[in-house]
Amino acid sequence: MKDSDIHDVVKILREEYQKWNLPIVTEISKKRDSFKVLISTVISLRTKDDVTREAAMRLFQIADNPYDMAKLDPGVVERAIYPAGFYRTKARNILRICKILIDEHDGRVPDELDALLKLPGVGRKTANLVLTLGYGKPGICVDTHVHRVSNRLGYVQTRTPEETEFALRGKLPEVYWIEYNDLLVSFGQNICTPVSPFCSRCVLIHLCRRVGVVRNR
Repeated sequence: MKDSDIHDVVKILREEYQKWNLPIVTEISKKRDSFKVLISTVISLRTKDDVTREAAMRLFQIADNPYDMAKLDPGVVERAIYPAGFYRTKARNILRICKILIDEHDGRVPDELDALLKLPGVGRKTANLVLTLGYGKPGICVDTHVHRVSNRLGYVQTRTPEETEFALRGKLPEVYWIEYNDLLVSFGQNICTPVSPFCSRCVLIHLCRRVGVVRNR
């Protein structure tokens, strides 16, 4: 696709987006609770969205703020978020995050990228998602779906999600930064799947270069 086609891509995906289930972190962000956005995103790493949804809801029923959550026994957190991937490590990180928020940020989730990246278990994807969905601040969140789809379209030519983030920062119009993740994650989960994407049902087929697609449906 040509760089200028990104406007058509976003317009088309905005229409299709209404047909798909929202990612759980997006659902949570509607209440503008940055703490829940942060914790649910930590849970979501290397975990399917339906598992993340149930795990996050179980945990938030027990505690929904850093002060109450910090009081929980690690085993309680582990059981609440199981079977999320690496649930034991995530439970430890969640409790450490809560303690840091209380001790260093008056119980508030920071709204600056550098401060977020200092939290245990928080990488650039999580930090950017907290900024965009938790605070409505400009940022580009790149997970495997955003990385894959952006490259398949031919919009960027990168090897890693981090490279994709910086490539997008250099060319994606800032007006699209906040919504780009939601649109491409939903598209990647439902149509442009990792293996054998549904090219026959794809509304972007006329714009897509299908870079790296070996087999499709």
